[in-house]
Amino acid sequence: MEKTSSTGLARTKSDQLLETVAAAFKSPVSQGEATGTSDGGGTLSRKSSRRLMMSASPGRSGKNTHIRKSRSAQLKFELDEVSSGAALSRASSASLGLSFSFTGFTVPPDESADSKPFSDDDIPEDIEAGTRKPKFQTEPTLPIYLKFKEVSYKVIIKGITSTEEKDILNGITGSVNPGEVLALMGPSGSGKTTLLNLLGGRIMQPTAGGSITYNDQPYLKSLKSKIGFVTQDDVLFPHLTVKETLTYAALLRLPKTLTKQQKEKKAIDVIYELGLERCQDTMIGGSFVRGVSGGERKRVCIGNEIIINPSLLFLDEPTSGLDSTTALRTVQMLQDIAEGGKTVITTIHQPSSRLFHRFDKLILLGKGSLLYFGKASEAMIYFQSIGCSPLIAMNPAEFLLDLANGNINDVSVPSELQDKVQMENSENEPRNGKPSPAIVHEYLVEAYETRVAEMEKKKLLVPIPLDEEIKAKVSCPKRQWGASWWEQYTILFCRGIKERRHEYFSWLRITQVLSTAIILGLLWWQSDSKSTRGLQDQAGLLFFIAVFWGFFPVFTAIFAFPQERAMLSKERAADMYRLSAYFLARTTSDLPLDLILPVLFLLVVYFMAGLRLSAAPFFLSMLIVFLSIVAAQGLGLAIGATLMDLKKATTLASVTVMTFMLAGGYFVKRVPVFISWIRYLSFNYHTYKLLLKVQYEHITPMVNGMRTDSGLAEVGALVAMVFGYRFLAYLSLRRMKLQSGA
Repeated sequence: MEKTSSTGLARTKSDQLLETVAAAFKSPVSQGEATGTSDGGGTLSRKSSRRLMMSASPGRSGKNTHIRKSRSAQLKFELDEVSSGAALSRASSASLGLSFSFTGFTVPPDESADSKPFSDDDIPEDIEAGTRKPKFQTEPTLPIYLKFKEVSYKVIIKGITSTEEKDILNGITGSVNPGEVLALMGPSGSGKTTLLNLLGGRIMQPTAGGSITYNDQPYLKSLKSKIGFVTQDDVLFPHLTVKETLTYAALLRLPKTLTKQQKEKKAIDVIYELGLERCQDTMIGGSFVRGVSGGERKRVCIGNEIIINPSLLFLDEPTSGLDSTTALRTVQMLQDIAEGGKTVITTIHQPSSRLFHRFDKLILLGKGSLLYFGKASEAMIYFQSIGCSPLIAMNPAEFLLDLANGNINDVSVPSELQDKVQMENSENEPRNGKPSPAIVHEYLVEAYETRVAEMEKKKLLVPIPLDEEIKAKVSCPKRQWGASWWEQYTILFCRGIKERRHEYFSWLRITQVLSTAIILGLLWWQSDSKSTRGLQDQAGLLFFIAVFWGFFPVFTAIFAFPQERAMLSKERAADMYRLSAYFLARTTSDLPLDLILPVLFLLVVYFMAGLRLSAAPFFLSMLIVFLSIVAAQGLGLAIGATLMDLKKATTLASVTVMTFMLAGGYFVKRVPVFISWIRYLSFNYHTYKLLLKVQYEHITPMVNGMRTDSGLAEVGALVAMVFGYRFLAYLSLRRMKLQSGA
């Protein structure tokens, strides 16, 4: 009897305590939230309630200090009066608002997601980024209402004898408004990334069907300046710092109306908004370079896109590879971005329950078909209405993914599905008394089509609440660049030098060049060109120099475009720069770096080998080697840009360089007429002839069976190679199919 009365006393005390704390929370913010929007039956919306809890949470400072003091005093006063241990635990858990209890009492999922006082908003310290920053203070942006109806996509698989069409998406319908976060969820291979690319304008193919509108307007290339797209892979330059990466993005992407100082300030603001100030001077890093963490790298990718203040932000699995805390902060950041009036669409593979409750809208895909579209908070209610509900407590996202995979273990089987299974023939008998995944998938698709699809399609017919003038801004046909051609070139030139200086001046490359030079100098130590034998030996040295500085640049330049293909595709899809500006900057930024090591090489070899000791021959020899390097680079760039495959490019370059070396005039003096034309394509041949002319024109007109004439033909051939090979490389890049369709 005493136990019963003490338990009742504890409940009374805890209930009174909870009411007291709730009243203390509501009183200081009720006036400020009086203008908040209502949702349906007069309840505050999710965002308003979240702001309310943020203002009253225990981690906040400022005007709520007196609330925390009164709450702690009240808590101490009430707990002193409670004598039972069970009552103490219940009063503590009730006063702190926790979602668990020792007696089985649970808070509904929606309430627990929005009303937990120890949310990530209240944690004052960010594990990776330091102090939590305030929400994004972004300037106004053009609101874009995205609608898509009956979106489909097919892939044509060409075989040896026949072609086959494979359906990737089947009639996907939905919409998302400014201020909302839409999550595309489904198993691997369900079409999430394909749908995201279609909505973001990254796929422009005739096999795509349906309609996608932006403020009731079709997609135009001018929309690229209003769309941010974060790919699943973090495509960044590893040797640039966080600050340099975002600064270059700001200089290239922000409109011309801003000055350079304003663009740089915008980059700094984004760094602080994303909480990256602690690592702003750290290199991004990569496979072989130590850099920032995975969460910081993902935030840099997001910063690259939000720096232009986009109206639409697309993200492909932004939480992949992140721990739960970092993933939660990333999704919280997306909510903050959406609250600034932006439309956010993201794919998500398997979110935690906390992440799931953060989304406004949800699309559930299964085998390319739409299984659910609507509010994320109503997804469980919908599936319960069609007879699918979990038999055990589980993460809502896990439950939905099980259904999308056709797995109904620990899920109640609806009566309609059971009847359908019983009517199936023996080929489709259920396994262990359960329907097959194909039958479950078919049932879910039919259920959505009959119950929800028509209603959602009717909603798309509702006109957008925008003025015609605002709608017309989306359909501006002119493509706008963030910088002039010359500015693009100079920015990309500086970025290229900063990125590749670490590679060019690595101790490995310097050791390779200098050790080769020293070995050559020792082998040809103070050789004598006055005798016939000595002259032939020096001719061999000159031929090796021509071959070495033809071979080395080719295999360095081959990697230029294949390695940067992902970055080029990403930045060109976002209209960051013109291809011509990129190409010229990429090819010319290598020249200062490529011409430093040959100077060191020749300084060692020339004087150790005892070549012609005079200023004019030395500098002419250096100019000839420079010309050979630039021509060989052009060949490497052309091969790499044409094939875009490192294995194929390396194989072709090996065969080509070997052929040019053999036809260079040193190994074979009398080449058959039908194949003699190859030597005129060989930069080794022309470089060798020019070096012989510079060294021995004062001694003899014929050296080692090769006549040294005026040299104008050889110089003209090398100059033609310099520009011809590069022009071929540019045309190859033009033909390369980028994801942007640009």
